[in-house]
Amino acid sequence: MSAQNLVFIGGGPRTAGLLERLGANAPELLAAPLDIHVVEPFAAGSGRIWRFEQDPQLMLNSMAGDVTMFSDASVRCLGPTVEGPDLAHWAAALTAGTLEDAPTLPPHLAEQAATLTRASFPTRQLNSAYLEWFFRRAVATLAPLATVTVHRDTALEVVNRAEGGHTVRLAGGAELQASAVVLALGHTDSTVHGASAHFADFAARHGGFHAAPAYTTDVDYSAIVPGQDVIVSGMGLAFVDLTVLLMEGRGGRFVQRPDGELDYVPSGREPRLWAGSRRGVPFHSKISATLRGAAPGAAQFFTAEAVQRLLAEHSELDFRSQLWPHIAKDTAHAYYQELFTGSPERARMDWSEFSTAFARLDWYSPERAALVTAAVPDAALHLDFERLDHPLTGLDFGERGSVADAVATHIAEDLLQRDGADHPETLALFLGLLRAYMDVAAIVPAERLSAESHAAVHGWWHGFFSFVDSGPPPHRLRQLLALHRAGLLEFLGPGLQVTAEESSGWFHATAAHGASSVTASAFIEARLPAPTVAHSANPVLARLHDSGSGSEQQLLTADGTVSTGKLLVTELHQLVDSRGEAAPTVFAVGPGTSAWASGAFARPNSNAAPFRDNDALARSLLRTVAQRSTLTAFPERTHA
Repeated sequence: MSAQNLVFIGGGPRTAGLLERLGANAPELLAAPLDIHVVEPFAAGSGRIWRFEQDPQLMLNSMAGDVTMFSDASVRCLGPTVEGPDLAHWAAALTAGTLEDAPTLPPHLAEQAATLTRASFPTRQLNSAYLEWFFRRAVATLAPLATVTVHRDTALEVVNRAEGGHTVRLAGGAELQASAVVLALGHTDSTVHGASAHFADFAARHGGFHAAPAYTTDVDYSAIVPGQDVIVSGMGLAFVDLTVLLMEGRGGRFVQRPDGELDYVPSGREPRLWAGSRRGVPFHSKISATLRGAAPGAAQFFTAEAVQRLLAEHSELDFRSQLWPHIAKDTAHAYYQELFTGSPERARMDWSEFSTAFARLDWYSPERAALVTAAVPDAALHLDFERLDHPLTGLDFGERGSVADAVATHIAEDLLQRDGADHPETLALFLGLLRAYMDVAAIVPAERLSAESHAAVHGWWHGFFSFVDSGPPPHRLRQLLALHRAGLLEFLGPGLQVTAEESSGWFHATAAHGASSVTASAFIEARLPAPTVAHSANPVLARLHDSGSGSEQQLLTADGTVSTGKLLVTELHQLVDSRGEAAPTVFAVGPGTSAWASGAFARPNSNAAPFRDNDALARSLLRTVAQRSTLTAFPERTHA
């Protein structure tokens, strides 16, 4: 049998995870030599987003003990699992000199590694070193069954060959022959389009500044001058990174006060930011508490059995009305179990009595609400997902000062709830939502969801999960409060609207039902670009769209056909063309595809969806190249 070529376009952590799974499954499924090519303009393993060459003060929003690339024994998959160190254990082994194939770190990273604990929030640079080490280890496990060649280049297009297979053309002029291709592009840029194009044109004509949605660290902010007012739309992780770059990144520093809070000492080079968003508040803080009640058990209400019962009753499922109540009830069960068993003084009912009654009641029933009211005296401890999602809803804002005070109060209260030992139920909430988020991909057949439900999963559900579970480290929120007290960060509040006023040449922002407003010559859209194939700045995606070899996911809703902007793939991650036909040897993974989002790395011992997904795809890839190898070795004969 002849050797086959497998080409990965993109060499970040998702590709590294797939290589590890290829190595684990190769002894069983690989029957012929395999040459693997990885096309990545940045360092293989870390890729663009996690590359070393970014501001050393930028950090992960996960603790070191919650980051692993290894598919450990908890992962339910067909291939053999492989144990390995999470980021915290990796740093400890590196410091102790016991790490195999240990990298040589620059002094500042070696110092970070030496002081890292499981509860530390590591820098992205240290995570970059971990990811690149993992990539090298994954490559080593493939030998001698497969070789891996890394091309520090950019792929331009994938061309189908008439005789079968593909040619991948690179910017540097090389051409790679491929039996199968995997697009693992991660977060990609888009061309400036839509409202952002209007804002960019406005700024250019009036001598202002505009930054369209982009990866924050890739934007050049040098045109923003000290003291300049800057409107910022978005208060998620990109916004937090922005404050790091424009404040500490310009020479300012934080000092700790005796009460533990922070003051900001400016350098004088900082602008003044005016920030708002749809919710008007930053993402919730990560949690420093530990569970002290009964050990979390298996899911009780959002289960495969519950989903199967719904599927038996309905031809298609509605996420918000049919699945979300099960998710909410399951997450609340975990929350209240920790509250009742970890802090029994906060409840006036025994857990067994409460849980038995709770199990019989629908999440949105008045009886369930009455049960909680009777069992938990403090209304602030009642889990209200709608209030959690929109914490400023219902507040009566009189003027801008009251809006800013409400946002600052919310941040301070969030820190009281999440950064300390007094409220471990917030960790139970975090873990319950995380499990549900991963289980949606595992137990809900995507093809049985309504079009509106697909939009809800990719939109509201992902956004809500990110808001509650994927927030910044607590000290970042303390820094935001310090910047606010220093007069360098003003909070505009919820419902932010930004317009471009031709008469003045300035951007105008209003929020909180008009209670706050500001005009400025600079406007930053602090968020990643929304997925788009039609407007992608990535040459491969743009070419796939133009040629019809790839297509955007289209949803038929009551209001007509709506595009999610995501690259359409099958359940097996095969690319779907504009005619609706799947390409048997072109695959795509990652946040820009229509597949359920699952990330690249995950918490250890959590049966993490990325690792289950990687294993299934790796086995599919090995079977695909094995089939191609057989066809090449024994071609079909034609008769005259």
